[in-house]
Amino acid sequence: MLYIARHGQTIWNAQNKVCGITDVGLTDKGREQAKALALAVVDKNINVIITSPLKRAIETSKIVSDLCTVPMEVDDRLIEQSYGIYEGVDRKDEAFLNNKRNFAYKYPNGESMMQVAHRVYGLIEEIKDKYKDRNVLIISHGGVCRIINTYFRDMTNEEFFIYTLANGELEEYEI
Repeated sequence: MLYIARHGQTIWNAQNKVCGITDVGLTDKGREQAKALALAVVDKNINVIITSPLKRAIETSKIVSDLCTVPMEVDDRLIEQSYGIYEGVDRKDEAFLNNKRNFAYKYPNGESMMQVAHRVYGLIEEIKDKYKDRNVLIISHGGVCRIINTYFRDMTNEEFFIYTLANGELEEYEI
C-alpha cells in the first residue's frame, strides 16, 4: 500500500500564500497535525517514510517517524513545484491561478506541472519495484500530492485544478 500525506501547516499556509520551494517550517498547528497524522498511520504497518527535503516535510516526517518507529528517507524528487515568481503571493492571485491551469507552461523562473509529474512518476515506479508487498508513506506537498493522485486516478483538467490535500491529510493507493 502507498500512503500519501501532506506536511503540516506552515505560516505561509496559514496566510494563504503560494509556497513552493521556499523553505519554511511548521507552525504549532502544523506540529499538531503531524502528531495526528502519526496517530492515523501508527496501525498501518508502515515500513518506510519517504519525504521531501524541505523543512516542513522533514519536520512532519520526523514526528511521524519517531512516534511510529519507522525509518525515513529523503528524496529530492518529492520537493514541491517551483512556482518561480509566484512564491509568496496570495493563492488567489489571478496571474498565478491562470498559470496553474496551464499544465505544460513553466511558471516564470519556475517549473511546469509536467516537469513535476515526470520526476514524481519516476519515483512511484521505483517505489513499486523496490517496496513491492510493503507499506510506504510519502510525506510531501500539495502540488506533489495532486500529481500523485493523477498517477492512480483519471481526472479532468478541472478536477486536477481544484484537487487539494489538506495539511496533515492522508490518502492511500494500492500499488
